[in-house]
Amino acid sequence: MTTMTETSARFREFKMPDVGEGLTEAEILKWFVQPGDTVTDGQVVCEVETAKAAVELPIPFEGVVHELRFPEGTTVDVGQVIIAIDVAPGSGDAPAPAAAAPAQEPAAEPEAEAEPKGRTPVLVGYGVAESSTKRRPRKGASAAPEAAAVAAAVQAELNGHAAPAAPAAPAAAVPAQGGRPLAKPPVRKLAKDLGIDLATVVPTGKDGIITREDVHAAAAPAAAPAAAPAPAPAAVAPAVAEAPAVVSDSARETRIPVKGVRKAIAQAMVGSAFTAPHVTEFITVDVTRTMKLVAELKEDKDMAGVRVNPLLVIAKALLVAIKRNPEVNAAWDEANQEIVQKHYVNLGIAAATPRGLIVPNIKDAHDKTLPQLAAALGELVTTARDGKTSPAAMAGGTVTITNVGVFGVDTGTPILNSGESAILAVGAIKLQPWVHKGKVKPRQVTTLALSFDHRLVDGELGSKVLADVAAILEQPKRLITWA
Repeated sequence: MTTMTETSARFREFKMPDVGEGLTEAEILKWFVQPGDTVTDGQVVCEVETAKAAVELPIPFEGVVHELRFPEGTTVDVGQVIIAIDVAPGSGDAPAPAAAAPAQEPAAEPEAEAEPKGRTPVLVGYGVAESSTKRRPRKGASAAPEAAAVAAAVQAELNGHAAPAAPAAPAAAVPAQGGRPLAKPPVRKLAKDLGIDLATVVPTGKDGIITREDVHAAAAPAAAPAAAPAPAPAAVAPAVAEAPAVVSDSARETRIPVKGVRKAIAQAMVGSAFTAPHVTEFITVDVTRTMKLVAELKEDKDMAGVRVNPLLVIAKALLVAIKRNPEVNAAWDEANQEIVQKHYVNLGIAAATPRGLIVPNIKDAHDKTLPQLAAALGELVTTARDGKTSPAAMAGGTVTITNVGVFGVDTGTPILNSGESAILAVGAIKLQPWVHKGKVKPRQVTTLALSFDHRLVDGELGSKVLADVAAILEQPKRLITWA
């Protein structure tokens, strides 16, 4: 199925594509066009944020914008129509876009039956599979309290608190059942204008759909605080993320909707932590010689134009350690009950960005020379900080490095990136007293931590990898003798 359909000979619709394999939804961050604007084939019409990255979407045909189906800030399922284009302007009066038109969209989706099955490439990403345009079935209300209780217990355990008491009536009032609250676009806009978080609204419509009356009912307590002074702050607080100006001085909590990159991080970390049995080992190492090598490389003409730092040498050290211990570079295939040995290294680098933590990777890092690795690292970091990392750049990683030392932290117990076998945490490099050649001297010292999947990596193998990395950083000449 493609992401565009012909509603008539004159109007064409563009659907939200799957801009990364397997994604189910995306948030519209910004529209670059408005109704009445002329667009050309390949012109970028909006920017969306998926669970992996921010992506600009080009339109695959030309014409005049007839209608924008969703406002900025709306999360849209893959396969939903987001914009309608008049491809034959001037051929007659175009019907004005009705305000309720988006509300009819779910009912209009069965037109997909006439289109071919499968996934068809579009300008960005892929068209959605036939099944992805169908609304997910909603479970009955009876499952909500149990799901909420389990989620609350797990979260409390992660936070280090005792498990909370099972929720009673308030839990049943929460409409979200592990998914996005059901509401038509006009109702979502009304809720946004009134500063109401749809996750707190009790639905009364058919199949759990939130109606305009439900939103007005949820807004009533906020409009009349005298009638219910205590619940008012709780009703307003969840809307803080969308309408910060509504926050009162008495508010003690802020509720931020979990979506986009943060939602992906949460799902990946929980999935990894409770699927792969983690083991973390530590080693403290004298990296004085590595720091001297870094200083020398900065003056090397062959490294001109690329960024040279300790992370570059650490990355190269890890690649050499993997070459010496190739069994560590593997993945667990649960479905086929197989261990998949990787004969390539896609080296992930954990990067903190304004949108959250992402882990892009350097493809075939094992084949790169030191200058090539330095250039790839520099490009990766720059792209990540600019928010331009593509979903493809974050797919297919095999092992990862996370540099917590930039925050002054000595070490940590990193969680594996989902589907990978190991992750190396690098601590802060500090001047410390160290026994060197029989005497206590100030030396540059750091602590490394290696977490690995114990299904794939035994303690002996994990220890060898970590020891090899440390040995190279202590004596960088091993980059030559062990390569």
